[in-house]
Order: sequence, then C-alpha cells, then structure tokens
Amino acid sequence: MARTGRRPAGSSSREAILSAARQALGRYGYDGTTVRGIAADAGVDPALVHHFFGTKQGLFVAAMDFPVDPSTVLPALLAPGVEGLGERLVRFFLSVWEAGDRSPFLALIRGAVSHEESAALLREFVTREVLGRVAAAVNESQPQLRATLVGSQLVGLAMARYVIKLEPLASADPETVVAAVAPTVQRYLAGSLA
Repeated sequence: MARTGRRPAGSSSREAILSAARQALGRYGYDGTTVRGIAADAGVDPALVHHFFGTKQGLFVAAMDFPVDPSTVLPALLAPGVEGLGERLVRFFLSVWEAGDRSPFLALIRGAVSHEESAALLREFVTREVLGRVAAAVNESQPQLRATLVGSQLVGLAMARYVIKLEPLASADPETVVAAVAPTVQRYLAGSLA
C-alpha cells in the first residue's frame, strides 16, 4: 500500500523535489512550471519546496545548477540607479566568471547553444528574472530592447572570452575588459539607440 501524507523532511525529499523540478521545467518551461505541480510530482507538501528553496526562482537556480541567484544580486546592482549600472553589471558578470569553477556557466551556455529546450528554458528564466528586472530600472524608451541589448553584450562577452577563448580578449585583465565593455552597456541602458 502506498504511503500517504507528507514525506519527512530531509535530503531524500530535497532530491525528489529537484528531480521533479528538472522534469517539470524540461516539460513545461519556466513559465509553465508551478511549485504546487513540482510538490505533487515529488510527493511532498508545497511548504517543503518553499522551505528548501524559498521561491520558484530559487528552485530553478538549484535545479539547473545556475551559478548565481539573480534575486540576491540584482537588487544591490540596481539600487544606486541607472548611472554607472553598465560598469556595475560588467564588473559583477566578470567577477562571477573569474571566481572559481566556471563549469556550471559553461554547461548552461553549451546546453542553450546545442539544445532548443535548454535554450527556451534559459531564455524564459533570464527574460523574466534578469532582463525584466533590468528593464524595470531603465527610465528611457524601449526598456525591454535596452535590457536585451545588455544581455546580448554579456552573453557575447562570455562566448568570446570563456567559451571560444578569443585572444587577446580571453587573457585580458578583467579591469581592461570592464573599461572597454561597460560604456557600451551603459549606452544601451541610458543612451541613444540611434
């Protein structure tokens, strides 16, 4: 007879939630996945999902082994306003890539390039949780386009510097890269797009 009721909290519950989340995210995408659905598939109460991961975003970050949780980083980067945001974004982006293990980032980028479902899932998440927050901070016309241009600059930088390893960009000092790229990102955020 199958056991009913809540599964006791513990690592097996956490792993069951992560497994259910990966399956649901692959099947329904980020927007179509719900915490309740994941909890039901994992055989746990939705409160346990929130206990382990906080939010749907936190669950996605854990399930996809996303190296950074945007909800903990972006508020601090956006709080001072749009002035200087280009430099803050590029500096933070490089600091994450330069600090330690790059394999989770590389896996995300390679997966998105080679697998349409992975690309769609990453696109939904980044559009909502990263670019949506950046667009909300922009006070100029076309904020979504501006945020997407910022994203294109950063993804292109990651591809050239860390995946393809184009020299001399790949070995350039991070401060040199910040000085070169940040003005372009800042223009996307607050300058003319003409």
